[in-house]
Amino acid sequence: MPRDADQMTATPDQPLLEDLPALCEEALTALDALIAKATETLRGKVMAGGKVSGPLIETHQVAAHGLAWLATYAQALRQMQGWALALQGEGRFGETEQLILQIAFGEYLWQVYGGLPMSQGEMLRPQDIGLSQEDQRALMVPAVMALTRDGNTQAARSRLVALMQDQTARSTLGATGLDDELEMIRDQFRRFSQERVAPHAHGWHLTDSLIPMEIITEMAGLGVFGLTIPEEYGGLGLSKASMCVVSEELSRGYIGVGSLGTRSEIAAELILCGGTEAQKEKWLPGLASGEILPTAVFTEPNTGSDLGALRTRAVRDGADWRITGNKTWITHAARTHMMTLLARTDPATSDYRGLSMFLAEKTPGDDAAPFPTPGMSGGEIGVLGYRGMKEYELAFDGFTVAGDNLLGGETGQGFKQLMETFESARIQTAARAIGVAQSALDVSLAYAQDRKQFGKALIDFPRVSGKLAMMAVEIMVARQLTYFSARQKDAGKRCDLEAGMAKLLGARVAWAAADNGLQIHGGNGFALEYPISRILCDARILSIFEGAAEIQAQVIARRLLG
Repeated sequence: MPRDADQMTATPDQPLLEDLPALCEEALTALDALIAKATETLRGKVMAGGKVSGPLIETHQVAAHGLAWLATYAQALRQMQGWALALQGEGRFGETEQLILQIAFGEYLWQVYGGLPMSQGEMLRPQDIGLSQEDQRALMVPAVMALTRDGNTQAARSRLVALMQDQTARSTLGATGLDDELEMIRDQFRRFSQERVAPHAHGWHLTDSLIPMEIITEMAGLGVFGLTIPEEYGGLGLSKASMCVVSEELSRGYIGVGSLGTRSEIAAELILCGGTEAQKEKWLPGLASGEILPTAVFTEPNTGSDLGALRTRAVRDGADWRITGNKTWITHAARTHMMTLLARTDPATSDYRGLSMFLAEKTPGDDAAPFPTPGMSGGEIGVLGYRGMKEYELAFDGFTVAGDNLLGGETGQGFKQLMETFESARIQTAARAIGVAQSALDVSLAYAQDRKQFGKALIDFPRVSGKLAMMAVEIMVARQLTYFSARQKDAGKRCDLEAGMAKLLGARVAWAAADNGLQIHGGNGFALEYPISRILCDARILSIFEGAAEIQAQVIARRLLG
C-alpha cells in the first residue's frame, strides 16, 4: 500500500527521512514506469520498417538524448540504492550515507519532473519526449513526493556539510562500498597523489610542462601501467574496479597523471582482444612495466567522432606497410615508443569496413627533436587544460610499419577492434572525472572554511554550503555508477550502455563541481595562481573526449530504443 507522504517528513532538527531505502525503492519503481512509457512513446516516432531509423533519431534528437539522460539518472539512482542496501546489510549505513542518498534522490527526482540539465543551456522536460501531464503525474507517488519535498532540504545539506568538516581527514566522504583490498589500493594511491603529484600539479599546468619522467617511473613501479594486464604477460591481473580507484585518486592529484595509464589501458586492451599470441608476448610485458609508453592515434582533422570516415591510408610495401595521412589530438605523442594507429587498408571503402589497426613503433623524441622517426612529423596544439602530456597534430608520409605489427594479422578489423576497447576507456574516463570533481571539492571546501566574509567563514553561508553538499552527493552518485559499470566489465558482461552512462554523468558532475568551486572562490578563482582555475580547465575536456556527450547520449538512446 502506498504510504502517506506526510508521515515521512524531515525537519530542520532531524533532517533524515525515515525508512529511507524503502522510500527509494518505491520511487525507483515509479521512475522505471515513467521511463518505460517514455521509451514506448519515442519508439513509436523513430521506428521504420521494424527497426530504429537513423534519420528519425536525428529528427527527434532532443527527445532521444533526453531519454538517454533519464535512463542514466534511473541507473545512477538504482546503483545508489544498491550501495545503500549493501551498507545497511553490513551495519555501515550511517548518517552521512543516509543524507547523501536522500539528497541524491530528492534532487534527481525533481529534475526528472521539472527539468533535467543535459548541458548548461539545455533543460530536458518530460513533455520534450512526448509525455503528457497525465504520464508525469504517475511519477508522483507518495514516496516520490516525500523525497522531492524533504530529501534535498537546506537542513539536510547543512548537516551534510557539518559532517564533511568533521571528516576532512578521510579519503572520501561516506563509505564507498568497496572491499578492503580496493580501499587499501585507494589509500596507497591517495598517498602517492598527495605526496608526489598534487604539490607540483599546478606548476606543471602553468608552465605547460610534461610530467617528469621520474614520476612516470615511480608510477610504473607501483604497477599503474599493468594493473589489468594478466600476470602471465607481466601485469598485476587486477580488476577494472581497481583501475577505477587508481585512476580516480591519480586524477584527484592531476588529471594528466591520472590519464597516463589510459593509453596503456587502451593499447593493452587492443592487444589482448585482437592481437596474436606473438604480439601479446612482444608488447604486453613492456606496456605493463612502463618500458613501452604508447599513444592512441585515431582522430583526424575534419572527422571528429566519425571514425568510419578516416582517410589516413596504409599501403603494402613488400612485407611491411607505408602510412600516409594526417592525425590530430594525439596525446603524449612525442616521447612514446608505440602508436596504436588506425588507418585505411582498403582504398575501395569509405566507411569503417576498410580500417585496420597497427602497432606502430617509433623513436621517442625530446624537445629538440620531438619526432625523429623517418616518415612522421608533428606540431604541438596549445590547450586550455589537460596538460602534462601535450597534444599534437601528426603527419605521416611513407611512415613504415613492420608487417608483423598489423594487429591480429588481418586487415579490415580495426574498427571492430577499437570498439572492443570503448567500454574500458569510458569506465576509466568516468573514474578520471570523479577524481577531478573530488579535487574541486577538496580545494573548495578548504577555501570556504578559511575565507572570511562579513565576519564569518564562507562555509557558513547556505548557498556556499549547499554547493559543497551537492558536489559531495553527485560525486558519490557518479562513483557508484562507475563502479557498477566496472563490476559488469569484470564479470564479462556487455557494459557499453553502463559505461556510456557513467562517462556521460561523470563528465557533467566534474564540470559542475569545478564551476561551482570557482564560484565559491569568487574573484580569486579567476586568478591563475589558484588551483581551481586549473581544475576548471581540466574538467571541461571530459564531456568531449572518449565520445562527446552528444555522441554518448546518441549511442545510449539507440541501445534503449533498439
